[in-house]
Amino acid sequence: MVKLRLLRIGAKKQPKFRIVVADEQKKRDGRFIEIVGHYDPNTDPATVQLDKGRYSHWLSVGAQPTKSVADIAKKYERSHRISS
Repeated sequence: MVKLRLLRIGAKKQPKFRIVVADEQKKRDGRFIEIVGHYDPNTDPATVQLDKGRYSHWLSVGAQPTKSVADIAKKYERSHRISS
């Protein structure tokens, strides 16, 4: 099954994440299919950059977001609805 999940990048104790599409059997930081966004929890407020078109595409073809990615996407949608 294909999942939308977080791939950890960044220095020790300063995590940053890519939001990627990957097979659920691959390692957390292993091979992935596509990058659909970035997430930086260290900024205030946390920075989220998400390609909504590609995110929607992968959901439409059956990819399942992890709980973390679903929560991040929900916050992203809320913040962009207010600002636009």
